[in-house]
Parts: sequence; C-alpha cells; structure tokens
Amino acid sequence: MSDKRPLSFYLLALFFALFVLFLYGPTITIAILSFQGPSGGLTFPMNGSSLHWFRNLFEQQAVGDIWGSFRRSLTLGLIVMVVTVVVSLMGGMAFRRRFHGSSLVFYLIITSLIIPSILISLGVGILFNVLDMDVHWSTSGLGSQLTWTLPFGLLIMFAVFNRFDSRYEEAARDLGASNWQVIRYIVLPLIAPSLIGVGLFGFTLSYDEFARTLLTAGSYNTLPLEIYGMTTSVTTPVLYALGTLTTIFSFLIIGLFLGIFLWLRRRTHRAAAGKSTTTK
Repeated sequence: MSDKRPLSFYLLALFFALFVLFLYGPTITIAILSFQGPSGGLTFPMNGSSLHWFRNLFEQQAVGDIWGSFRRSLTLGLIVMVVTVVVSLMGGMAFRRRFHGSSLVFYLIITSLIIPSILISLGVGILFNVLDMDVHWSTSGLGSQLTWTLPFGLLIMFAVFNRFDSRYEEAARDLGASNWQVIRYIVLPLIAPSLIGVGLFGFTLSYDEFARTLLTAGSYNTLPLEIYGMTTSVTTPVLYALGTLTTIFSFLIIGLFLGIFLWLRRRTHRAAAGKSTTTK
C-alpha cells in the first residue's frame, strides 16, 4: 500500500496556505511597517528599523485622542459583553419553552442582522435626536452595538439549549433543589464555556465596530472611529504601531478567555472525578 499523498491533498494544502496568507497578510504587513525607522514612510521599502513609532504613540499626539478613544472602546466593549451574556442567557432560557409570539420575537431579533449597519446607526441617532436625548457612545452607541451582538449571542444560546439534556435538571429537582439552585449548580456550570464564547463574541464585535457607532458615538470617538479620523490627517507609521498594539491586545483578550475556558473545564473534570471517587 503506497503512502504517497494524492494530488488533491497538495492542491487543498496550497489553497489553505493562500487563504491564511490572504487572511493574515495585511496584519503581518502592518506589523512589519510599524518598525520603520524615524524617517520611514507608509510603504515599502523600509527606511531602517526602530521602535520610534511605538515610542511616538505614547507621546502627545498633534491630532487625535488615541488613548482616550481606547479607554472608551474598552469600557464600551466590557459593557456590551456583560449585557450580551446576561440577555442572551435569559433569552435562551425563555425560548426553551414556547410562548405566544415567540416566532415573531425571534424574527424581529434576526432582522437587525439583515438591515445594513449604517442604517441602524442612522436610525438610532435620529431616534435620540427626536427624543431630545444626547447622542453619546455610552447610550446611543451602546444601543446600536447591542443590535449587532445580541442576535449572535441569542443564536448561540438557542443552539446550546437545543442540545441541553433536561434530565440533569429533573434529577436535581427530584433531589430537592429549588429553581435557583438548579440554575446555579446545574445549568450555569454546564453552559459556562458557551457563555464565555458569547462574552468573547460580544466584546470583539463591539471593540472593532465602526458602522453602527459612526452616527451614534456623539462627540467622543471610539478607537475605530479615531483611527479612521486619523487616516485623513496623519500620514506616519504611528498608525501601523497602533494597529500592531491593538492586534496584540486582541490576542491577549482571546488568550484570557481561552485560559478561563480551560480553567473551567479542568475544574469540571476534577469535580466529576472527585464525585466518582466518593461514589466508589
């Protein structure tokens, strides 16, 4: 029997390599150009190499409020993450039992994914103006971003609860557990990895959201809006340095959530092993 791989294997491997290059090529290019020398530009060839633009990023900028916008994006992302997790969990549990009008509610939720993002931003901005409310990133910006994150979070929870074995809950109730105890000690530990995924999804969608925040952020920009504004006036590799740092920050956030997920899974396995040992 020959171990020689078929031609299709190499063609698919080449396609995958091109896909990865297409996916990460721009990010790698920006990371390389962020190490331009002090007199370097925005394109190749590089004019020396240094950390000049990273140091420049932490100095007072003539244009833009980079760190203020970063703090706003981080704060908004955390708020969106918490709201998305809580509402998605509550919605997922509510949809476990069919109620009158549940199909209509479901389609209304999904509709916000179909409507163009810029129209959502425009509509929310107009609504706040009509109601004579201040357009601000923490109010109108939060609302517009939730129209983007909540549908994804709810869809994930629908899939999770669709596969959830209700016999665990029934067994807990037979042993005398209250509804709150069932949720706290049975449901939440079992769906914790999915909740972590929903939280990560909500944070990342909020952190880099542009279109739905464009007309709802008010006078203070989030980081994506600030970067877009700087591209019209700043023509130095400091933008590339900012892009490199934000990419590293994103990977750190993903690593943090992955670490929490692995910790929870290890904790669950240890608890299960301890119970089996006690039973024996």
